Amino acid sequence: MKFSENWLRSLVDVKVSREQLLDGLTMAGLEVESVEALGSHLQNVLVGEILTCEPHPNAKRLQICQVNTGADEATTIVCGAPNVRVGLKAPLALPGAVLPGGVRIERAELRGVASAGMLCSARELQIDADASGLFELPEETRPGQSLSEALGLPDASIELKLTPNRADCFGMLGLAYDVAALFDAGVRTPPCVEVPIQGDRHRQVKLEAGQACPRYLGRVIEGVDPQAPIPTWMQQRLWRAGLRPVNAVVDVANYVMLELGQPLHAFDDDRLQGEIHVRLAKTAESMRLLGDLDVSLDPDMLLITDDHGPIAMAGVMGGADSAVQASTRSVFLESAHFAPASIMGVVRRLGLHSDAAHRFERGVDPELPSRALQRASGLLIAIAGGKASAITVAEHPQDIPSRLPIRLRSERIARILGVLIADPDIERILTALDMRLAREQGAWLVVPPSRRFDIECEEDLIEEIARIHGYDRIPVSLPVTSGRVVTEPETRVSDSMFRNALCANDYLQAIHYAFVSSASLETWGLQDASVPLANPLSAEFAVMRTSLLPGLAASVQANRNRQQSRVRLFELGRTFQRGADAAAPTEIESLAGMVVGTVQPEHWHQPLRSVDFYDIKGAVETLLALTGEPGRFRFEQDNLPPWLHPGRGAHLLADGRPIGALGALHPQLLSKLGMDGEIYAFELRLDALRERSLPKARPLNRFPSVRRDLALVVNEDVVWADVEQIARQAAGGLLVNLQLFDLYRGQELPNGQKSFAISLILQDSSRTLTDEKVDACIQKVMDALLLGVQAEFRG
Repeated sequence: MKFSENWLRSLVDVKVSREQLLDGLTMAGLEVESVEALGSHLQNVLVGEILTCEPHPNAKRLQICQVNTGADEATTIVCGAPNVRVGLKAPLALPGAVLPGGVRIERAELRGVASAGMLCSARELQIDADASGLFELPEETRPGQSLSEALGLPDASIELKLTPNRADCFGMLGLAYDVAALFDAGVRTPPCVEVPIQGDRHRQVKLEAGQACPRYLGRVIEGVDPQAPIPTWMQQRLWRAGLRPVNAVVDVANYVMLELGQPLHAFDDDRLQGEIHVRLAKTAESMRLLGDLDVSLDPDMLLITDDHGPIAMAGVMGGADSAVQASTRSVFLESAHFAPASIMGVVRRLGLHSDAAHRFERGVDPELPSRALQRASGLLIAIAGGKASAITVAEHPQDIPSRLPIRLRSERIARILGVLIADPDIERILTALDMRLAREQGAWLVVPPSRRFDIECEEDLIEEIARIHGYDRIPVSLPVTSGRVVTEPETRVSDSMFRNALCANDYLQAIHYAFVSSASLETWGLQDASVPLANPLSAEFAVMRTSLLPGLAASVQANRNRQQSRVRLFELGRTFQRGADAAAPTEIESLAGMVVGTVQPEHWHQPLRSVDFYDIKGAVETLLALTGEPGRFRFEQDNLPPWLHPGRGAHLLADGRPIGALGALHPQLLSKLGMDGEIYAFELRLDALRERSLPKARPLNRFPSVRRDLALVVNEDVVWADVEQIARQAAGGLLVNLQLFDLYRGQELPNGQKSFAISLILQDSSRTLTDEKVDACIQKVMDALLLGVQAEFRG
């Protein structure tokens, strides 16, 4: 919300400095985001009227102007602005003036012609950013008048960063009530008198979506001149609120929206056909919005239509075919209440933005439409002329929000805030905030104003009292409570253990939003079972994430774009899957990691090696080891997810149940993401890794161990996990350790075969093993491998 400080002070008479005003707003929860001081150093800057313009004899782009400054004689000014012309009124800085930025104006000679000052642009005076030409002043300004007086300066353009619950402060009047309460002042409400009814044109209104639009008012005003100039005070207030004047009709609608907080819309009445309808869009319906933007409409979008078709997207933007133009002479002025639920998400879904939608989706006072329509009618007729017809009112009273009394207890205020506030102070604060009070024993019945959607319960009222009383006036005290330290059970693997294990492997933790774009999930092939948001912040945050990997990939790419060639990131967080039927979404604790670049940082003592599948597999095995039972887990290469490289990926199973996947990202996915090189990732469900088997102490074995090595040849499609499982089962309790120490593929082997070299460490806890017992055990392992994987033994 951007506004003029002087405009605010015209609505509420506060005798405090600008710094105190800004500090009070911020401390009351209305954060001041920026302040731009305007016109604080404009001494010797007057309104000048150009009487004559003649070409400079020695410069093609310069004009010699005679300027009326209110004195007996005209002042000669040499000017090169493209819009200089006879009759133009513009700021004139006289000799001795010091412009913002320290530029001092002196008499000067330009190409042989004396110039007694400078005609200025808005940017040179730091009134506006426009530097395209002279600042054109309104006709009603007087030559010789101080520019500060003509433009209501000095002033400041203040911008607030409003939270979504304070939609009432999107209007100057709502903001004025807060300022009045903060500084114990009164509010001057803008006059909203009924205009005389002189016209007889009107249009019937039919509400066909009552819950979405329970109140709609409209009136025809005939004989308006949209090209009529608006007053200087209105023009300046619009400028300082960040809006540029367009025409009298649009400017009045914008002004009332800023003043009261009620968006309005004006249609060219001569271009409308028949009755006005407020309804939902039909299937496959479309329309052209302002700016010649064609949009396809969904059936849940609310429209304003005439008998011919759509003329506006309700509460969002008007249609191009019914827009007010320079030739417009009759307007149909709309003032309505649209329910926030009917506007939420529409703007973001269509990629649009409008000030009206920004207000309606947060909530606009349902009692404002009549008052705003009267205010706009009076201003428009005073500025652009015309005759107003009677107001057409269409309502569904049962769907209009109403405010019920809230019981506020004195003792509850003291208990929540920890400070005693006197009853008269409480009544002053609530009354200043435009609330109605009824006193009862030890409490009040409080009815909030209809614009305050955020006040629904007793705690909301207490927050208002604390906000206006001043958070800095509430003493700081620690709560009195008994604490109890809760320890993690030793049989559970905690989040910190996972984090520490990955950090020890040189990973860095990343944290991302749980919201992602649907397009991102589709790129990864992870869109199935995604959960869409009812009211997304933007199209980039439209669905809940089904995986942590898209966020990690974006962070990896961001780091690589900043010349970080070696990136190792992980994230521990929740992912979301759509529930069956109408069930709530399923939340899944997940852990994912992504690596690219070299295994170790560059160093003189070792050669660089790029990350490969076994590095990412090693990181996962480190996590599995935390459970104390790594043998429960198994890697398989079947049925890989679409984001994995088909030859460099694996599924992770726990007791035969899939719990994750790991490997190289698919080349087609990398191409879609605009990433190059080999990138490896993993993602695991943490629920399968939480249980931890505690280590058990046992005495050292007094008997020696025996090592036997085997070299076996198997087909290429045989995986080590199968060999290991068969060997362990066959060796039984004598096997202490099984290790793969060599993998060979070469000319000595037939095509399609490979050789595993393994070591088996055998040991008995009760006796020394004999050669016969060891040989029998090894033979049992060989027979099992021959039968299980058709192994042939070498050597």
